[in-house]
Amino acid sequence: MQLQLKTWQFVEEYLKSRTGIIIPIGSTEQHGPTGLIGTDALTAEMIGRGVGEKVGALVAPTIPVGMAQHHLAFPGSMTVRPSTLIALIRDQVMSLARHGFTRFYFINGHGGNVATVTASFSEIYAERSMERLSNQPSIKCVLRNWWESAGIKSLSRELYGNAEGSHATPSEVALTWYGYPQTMQQKPMEPRIAPTGGFADAEDYRRNFPDGRIGSDPNLATPEHGKRIYETAVADVARDYEAWVSR
Repeated sequence: MQLQLKTWQFVEEYLKSRTGIIIPIGSTEQHGPTGLIGTDALTAEMIGRGVGEKVGALVAPTIPVGMAQHHLAFPGSMTVRPSTLIALIRDQVMSLARHGFTRFYFINGHGGNVATVTASFSEIYAERSMERLSNQPSIKCVLRNWWESAGIKSLSRELYGNAEGSHATPSEVALTWYGYPQTMQQKPMEPRIAPTGGFADAEDYRRNFPDGRIGSDPNLATPEHGKRIYETAVADVARDYEAWVSR
């Protein structure tokens, strides 16, 4: 259930029996020669909406731009500073808490967000702890990376083996092709499986990984794979959401 498509009366009724909300968060960055620039936001949103429908939870608008400074040598990529993302998440959570939400389940599509989003939770908890709110319910936040569920890890090994890699992966490309089949394309890539390794800033990333991939062969992706990945991720994340929100 998308929050932006509901009236305030609906939200008011929802809050009488449930206080959890799903917040997809991703990134706007390059994903190799065949991946969409908005892959991380699109995949988080697809899975977030699927989970919301499955468990009957409200889904907030997706946070589409995250921590992606290391991709800025590729045109179209965007980033925000850590302090900006921390402030954004804090303001969104506190706005929703004002109305009675107490459980904030972030579905993440971008590994670069993890440290900053976790830091934002610490800021939120610190602020609440320093206020005299002893008679108010506690706020709890959690971040889940959809690609780290047991089912997705097993499926990616089955489909792609050592060609999954860590960026511009066939799993995330397949998922976007399932959701947006009109964007499907394959291109020659050399080497077939991209190199792996580390990087520092944006220029260092582009020098080490000139076509944007890290350890992956996204040409292995298909929309049929994407359907399996979507269904597995939604099932896994939905189970985790229901277990977490009930604590």
